[in-house]
Amino acid sequence: MSAPDFAAALLAWYDAGHRALPWRDTRDPYAIWVSEVMLQQTRAETVIGYYQHFLKRFPSVSALADAPEQELLKAWEGLGYYSRARNLQKAAKRIVSEHGGSLPSDAHALAALPGIGPYTAGAVASMAFGQCTAAVDGNVERVIARVAGIREEVTVPSVRRAIRAHADALVPAERPGDFNNAMMELGARVCVPGTPDCEACPVRARCDAHREGDADALPVKRRARAPLVENRGVAIVRWGGRVLVQRRSERMLNGMWQFPNALNASQPDALLRALRLSAEWAGEAGEAKHVFTHRVWEMRLHKFIAQSPLEISECRWVDASGLDELPLPTAMRAAKKAAKDWLKEDITHA
Repeated sequence: MSAPDFAAALLAWYDAGHRALPWRDTRDPYAIWVSEVMLQQTRAETVIGYYQHFLKRFPSVSALADAPEQELLKAWEGLGYYSRARNLQKAAKRIVSEHGGSLPSDAHALAALPGIGPYTAGAVASMAFGQCTAAVDGNVERVIARVAGIREEVTVPSVRRAIRAHADALVPAERPGDFNNAMMELGARVCVPGTPDCEACPVRARCDAHREGDADALPVKRRARAPLVENRGVAIVRWGGRVLVQRRSERMLNGMWQFPNALNASQPDALLRALRLSAEWAGEAGEAKHVFTHRVWEMRLHKFIAQSPLEISECRWVDASGLDELPLPTAMRAAKKAAKDWLKEDITHA
């Protein structure tokens, strides 16, 4: 099967029925760019609602560039990987200052912007501007490894370059954006991790792994390290009808708001010492767990009543509506619920 025949078979399969995703119904470079950034590390079904809300709130590159960071992070709340949102805004500012507010059409120029790697650059260039270039994400990498019979570890730079070259060679001059979407669709629905559905594959006649019978063993990947487990104590500190929240300055979750917490301080006294707080313990508020890419937070939640309305750097006192207005990471979802439930109860200051 030649490259043109491969493209024709794949596009015919794609045209016969694919997932209806809103970013596939537009050629607007900005909308496609936003969708591709959101889709990094996040399932398409999850992204749909965020994508629609985000475009309504920030309908243009200039609107995104001018947005207050807290509003941007609030719109991104729940999607995780918040550096994506910050890089999106950094790139928007560059697009306004250097490109007149319009995304450049060339993949190389796109890749020079903050947060835009080869995949996103290829996706926007092909889908919005019709440029004949591949968009190689994890799904496409898996398809190419099987089709081309690449049996080397795929994170090796030379192997990555080989996969990219194979992908570029398959992209047709006509409908390159649809072809890239079709490759992603094939990887998401048919050429899936583990055991692919080869009988449903429209390009199995071209597939080396199908012919050799080892598709389930490809791509070859280095075994991932087990995530680091962190035991953390989380303090829900109350003064009257408000609770204490703290703005993160650490690299992970930078700019988001959280309940004060500390590593290896799951007991009340240890938590107060670690946070240097003066408060009276008011009971446990449960446990929570959140899985990040390379670490897991195992959290024990504690309620405290402050001895006074403490003044602490990067902290503020907020009521229940204030909690809803601030961008809090998903890791704090259980603590937020516990805090709002507690705020419904009447108490007196300690």
